[in-house]
Amino acid sequence: MCESATVRTVTVEEHCLTPELRAVLGAQIHPYYPVHRWPPALEARLADIGEGRIAEMDAAGIDVQVLSTAQPGLEHITPDRAIPVARAFNEGIAEAIAAHPDRFAGFAALPTADPDASAVELAHAVGQLGLRGAMVNGRTLERFLDEEFFWPIFESAEALGVPLYLHPMPPPKAVYDAYYSGFGDEVGFALGAGAFGWHVETGLHALRLMLAGVFDRFPALQIILGHMGEVLPFMIARASGVLGRASALGPIATRMQLSPTEYFNRNCYISTSGFFTNPPLLCALDVIGPDRILFAIDHPFGDNATGRRFLDEAAISEQDRAKVAHQNADRLLGL
Repeated sequence: MCESATVRTVTVEEHCLTPELRAVLGAQIHPYYPVHRWPPALEARLADIGEGRIAEMDAAGIDVQVLSTAQPGLEHITPDRAIPVARAFNEGIAEAIAAHPDRFAGFAALPTADPDASAVELAHAVGQLGLRGAMVNGRTLERFLDEEFFWPIFESAEALGVPLYLHPMPPPKAVYDAYYSGFGDEVGFALGAGAFGWHVETGLHALRLMLAGVFDRFPALQIILGHMGEVLPFMIARASGVLGRASALGPIATRMQLSPTEYFNRNCYISTSGFFTNPPLLCALDVIGPDRILFAIDHPFGDNATGRRFLDEAAISEQDRAKVAHQNADRLLGL
């Protein structure tokens, strides 16, 4: 461990590849973004769920990583191919966890195009393999998860008492063409993905779950939103007002039993993945509070040392630092 480490750390958005997942994604990786490529060195780090990854963790003072898929995951894969790959991925990371039980935990991959099979796989992953929840990479075959078609996944997660991590993926091609094109494909892809676009879409996805009644039907369900809450800490009061009674247009007739702010504070956790500056953290602390913020790096897309330095130097109390560093994850994930 890093000698300067003074608090245990659990990072909850740490991506990896197994051979089966890499094979099913193919050379294109994402079905309609030809510039979506992993450089060989980055791909090698994704595939390493053993000693090399642990060495990187040790160098930066990271105690535990919660392993999960690299987007786009299986969300653009049809059930006939996704079901066996999800099982193989989950068994693969379970083997890595068994080999290093004090260093790794895991979120399951799900074949989300088949929600009933996903519910079965989640039960297997949690009950037999010891995984701590699942990661879902945004839309499934271009459908948002607010459709009741997908609700068996939520039902299973609530019944098992495990969270779902709602991770971004690149925008639909029509959205990319309308909003993010005009600067060349590499810049456009980055703008539509990690620079801006997919964070806004994931926040929208969470609002759609609220509007659809997901959290009314499954009130104990917990969703994790990465990247300091996918813009929602900054926007949630505005959304609650406009979708409630604060609009000049008058009351908006939604099916929600609670306000977006109430769902956000009851059903959502957020993580720090890739956001390592004080202003968004302080906003998040003010809005959702220190008991619902989780530490994450976004490995290998984020830098372990940068994230750890941010945690150590953040302008927060030592009590809150411990909550963010590991206590909240320990409680939520049963670590």
